[in-house]
Amino acid sequence: MTKVLLSIHVLAAIIAVGPVTVAASMFPALARRGDARALRLLHRICTVYATIGVAVPVFGLATATSLGVLGDAWLLTSIGLTMVAAALLGLVILPRQKGLLDQAGPDPRLGMLTGVFNLLWAVVVVLMIVRPGSTTGA
Repeated sequence: MTKVLLSIHVLAAIIAVGPVTVAASMFPALARRGDARALRLLHRICTVYATIGVAVPVFGLATATSLGVLGDAWLLTSIGLTMVAAALLGLVILPRQKGLLDQAGPDPRLGMLTGVFNLLWAVVVVLMIVRPGSTTGA
């Protein structure tokens, strides 16, 4: 069962988080160009895939429970960073994107915030692969 949960967790991460990071990264550049149609599409991609992305931590927690690593520092750090990334996306990036759709003009901080969001996910991925201090093997 652990392999099934892990497989679903990884697939959900690839399918849901990947499109959000790409679409969110493209948004600031297209906002500077003023391509309203493309901006609406990217915002929709971010919103829909962020919603689907809820499956990632759900299956991640199920996998961690199955593996017995729920209290490991690398996992707790990953959970914390995931929460920060989710909050950044849901409370800052998506509302700023929506604001740019409602009013023309670039948001100079949106690119930086999106970069931080992407960096958080990169750190989570590394922690999931390296698992520093893990006794479950590589």
